[in-house]
Amino acid sequence: QEWKNTFVTWNPQDFCNISKIILPIDAYWSPLIFILERVSGQNSNSMNYVTVTHNGSFNTTQPFQITLTCSLLIFRFPFDTQMCNLTIASFLYPATDLVMKTRRTPAEMIKDSQSFFLTDGEWKFTNLSVIEYLEKIDDDNFSMVTYVVSMERRPTLYVLNLILPTCALYLLDMAVLFGPSSLEEKIGFQIAIILGSSMLAVILNNILPTSSNKPPVIGTH
Repeated sequence: QEWKNTFVTWNPQDFCNISKIILPIDAYWSPLIFILERVSGQNSNSMNYVTVTHNGSFNTTQPFQITLTCSLLIFRFPFDTQMCNLTIASFLYPATDLVMKTRRTPAEMIKDSQSFFLTDGEWKFTNLSVIEYLEKIDDDNFSMVTYVVSMERRPTLYVLNLILPTCALYLLDMAVLFGPSSLEEKIGFQIAIILGSSMLAVILNNILPTSSNKPPVIGTH
């Protein structure tokens, strides 16, 4: 966060050329912001300091580790892409007193965000966009900044463990059905295929996300 306080300025030549000092963040006013989609989280108390320069510029960094809510659309699971919002606002000060702006461009933030992904998880970060707007609440307008995070699911694990075995069972079912085997052998093969399909259905039920209004296509066939 960066902001300016015109009442906190000095001439460095009058103070041994000191142009920058570090103070506790509660020594001066600082904007209190909220994350609308936040469910839970914690911040580091060891970073509660602010850097003050001689021209009245304040600069502070507050690391947060938070859990957000996000509506998932899993109709194309496991080949789905998701977009989650992170909205920052300050409902204590209307837009006449406080206007929030992003310091960096979306391209710069995308580059920094990609450097933070040190491990390959289930999701792949693809894009980040920023929306700055005013939200009218009661009779006041409040400044808000929304970061739209785009993610893409890595489907390799689901393809290997679910889709390919399912396709193999269907192909085997067709081969047995139209094959030259006797009726007794076909019945035995069909029972084995039904058991295998039931096992895959149990696996599918355990790994499918449930937080979606529409069930995925793979779960309806």
